[in-house]
Amino acid sequence: MIDFRSDTVTQPTEGMRAAMAVAPVGDDVFGDDPTVNALEAKTAALLGKESAVFVPSGTQSNLIALMAHCQRGDEYIVGQLAHTYKYEAGGAAVLGSIQPQPIDMEPDGSLSLERVASVIKPDDSHFARTRLLCLENTHNGKVVPLEYLKAAGAFVDDRGLALHLDGARIWNAAVAMGVPPAAVAEPFDTVSVCLSKGLGAPVGSVLVGSTSLITEARRWRKMLGGGMRQAGIIAAGGIYALDHHIDRLADDHANAELLAKLLGNVAGVTVKGQNTNMVFVDFGVTDYPTFAATLRDQGIVALTGRSSSRLVTHLGVTSADVEHFVDVVSGMDVTS
Repeated sequence: MIDFRSDTVTQPTEGMRAAMAVAPVGDDVFGDDPTVNALEAKTAALLGKESAVFVPSGTQSNLIALMAHCQRGDEYIVGQLAHTYKYEAGGAAVLGSIQPQPIDMEPDGSLSLERVASVIKPDDSHFARTRLLCLENTHNGKVVPLEYLKAAGAFVDDRGLALHLDGARIWNAAVAMGVPPAAVAEPFDTVSVCLSKGLGAPVGSVLVGSTSLITEARRWRKMLGGGMRQAGIIAAGGIYALDHHIDRLADDHANAELLAKLLGNVAGVTVKGQNTNMVFVDFGVTDYPTFAATLRDQGIVALTGRSSSRLVTHLGVTSADVEHFVDVVSGMDVTS
């Protein structure tokens, strides 16, 4: 099955499975798992931060970051379409008692710093205390440039705020810009990174930051049920991914470019954009259930929807898969 739904569907490679099978383990809640400790140290070093904590999911990683930065009744400023606001079940508000202040996002995935400034609350008992600005890179596959990130860092420093990055796909951003991941992470107090998307590990995210912030985040991880025992088996997959799968993300970007180029030549199909490993398409289809079923019959799954479909390339998609997909679509009457 060729799966374009998301880069979360990647399967561990044989080399990764072999590394996981022999990983030394211990009780991570006691701090005794050598492989988890090695993963945390490696990730912190790659991102230029003091410390790190391994967690089961990106949602938990973002949540413990927000809870480490903010107290009950505090506020974080976030994009209206950002993952930490829209797609994480309201955890910051429900579990952290942290008020989100969402604002519209710019087309490139950034937040207007002028607009951010306009919603920072005054020091007044009527208002939640603004503590944190939360950004995302990449957003819908779009790379937010270093110049903006540096400006955001200076902006929060001037106003006494903290800065968190949902960097689930920071690796894609770094590869696309041709810079080390630490350069993308540099302006941020905390960064959440995912191992189980384009890097292909079976599970897990890592939160990095200062030692004091990560110590606080580790306490929240335990409270939220994220403390794991012999987690070195899955952490080994993350180490393998960091060692072997960052540079190859360029292949995913190239396959997405190929996909966008070839689909652009198919009658009735409109390519709306291509950013890193994501392609956004309007197939011009009137009967999407039938369209999806026809694709599945040809061994292809994708998230297709009216006016816009997102196709994601990843470790499990080759250039031959891309060409096969386009051949299948070309052979269909997508307008019927």
